[in-house]
Amino acid sequence: MVNYPEVITAMATPMKARGEIDYERVEKLTQYLIDNGSDALLVAGTTGESPTLTNDEERELLSTVKTAAQTRAKIILSAGSNCTKTAVEFAKNAQKEQADAILSVVPYYNKPNQKGLVEHFSEIAKATELPIILYNIPSRTGITMEPATVAYLASTFDNIVAIKQSCPDMDKITEMKRLCPEEFIIYSGDDSLTLPMLSIGAHGVISVASHLFGNEIKSMIRNFKTGNVLAARNMHKKLYPVFKQLFMVPNPVPVKAALEYKGLAEEYVRKPLVTLTEDEKIILFRVIDQVKQELEDGE
Repeated sequence: MVNYPEVITAMATPMKARGEIDYERVEKLTQYLIDNGSDALLVAGTTGESPTLTNDEERELLSTVKTAAQTRAKIILSAGSNCTKTAVEFAKNAQKEQADAILSVVPYYNKPNQKGLVEHFSEIAKATELPIILYNIPSRTGITMEPATVAYLASTFDNIVAIKQSCPDMDKITEMKRLCPEEFIIYSGDDSLTLPMLSIGAHGVISVASHLFGNEIKSMIRNFKTGNVLAARNMHKKLYPVFKQLFMVPNPVPVKAALEYKGLAEEYVRKPLVTLTEDEKIILFRVIDQVKQELEDGE
C-alpha cells in the first residue's frame, strides 16, 4: 500500500433479523464510509463480527466491498488466526481474492511467547506478497507483542509494513518508534488514543467511530499533521464521549445500534452478542446527538 491511509474504518457487517448478511446494505455502507472520511476499509475484523463469519461469507464480503468501492479506497481483509497453518492459508486466500492488504492478529488463547510470535508472523510473511498489518490487542489475546519483536519482524520482512496498536501504553509505542524502521507505520487501534498516539509518531487510526464521524476524525488527523494542534485537540475533546460510548458494551453492538439510528444498517448481531437494551440505546443516542449538536454549533 503506497500512500498509506490515515483513516481506516473497521467496517461493521450489516445483517438481517435472522442473521444472514445484508449484502445490499454492505454496498451502501461501503459507499457511505468512503464518502465520509474513510481512506480504506477493514473487512471481517472484530467489528465485522469475524468470530461468527464463515470463510465463504468473508470471501463474499470482500468481493462485495471491493466492487462497491471500485478504486476509491483500499480494502484490507482481516486474515489472522491463533493457528499458524490456518493464518498462512488465510493470507494466501486473501491474495488470491485480491485484497489490498491483510490484518493479522496476535494469536489468542494459546498465548505463545515472543519467539513463537516471530515464528508465527514469519510464516505468514513468507506465504504472501500482500502488505501485512500486525494487530496487537492484549485485552483480547491475553499477550502483548513487545516492541523488539515488532521491530525484528518489520526489519526482516518488507511486507510487514504496519501495526494496529490497541494498547494504551505510550512507552511501548515510543519504544516501537525508536526501534522500527522509519517507514514502518503505527495505527491507533482505539479512537480515544488516536490523538495521543499521533503526538509520538502514529500515522492514523483503524477506527470504529468513523462509521459516525469519519470526516471529523480525518479533520483531526489532518489538523494535527499540519500544525493546528489546538483544532485537533478541540475535535478530540468533542468526539471523546462518542469514542467511549461506542464501547459501553462489547464492540460492535453499540456501533450497529448507531448505524440503525442513522438509517444505514439494522442493529442485528450474531450470538453470543446481543443487541443493546432500550435504556442503553437512550444513553448512546443521547451522546451521539449531543456531539453532533456541539459540532454543528462550533461551525
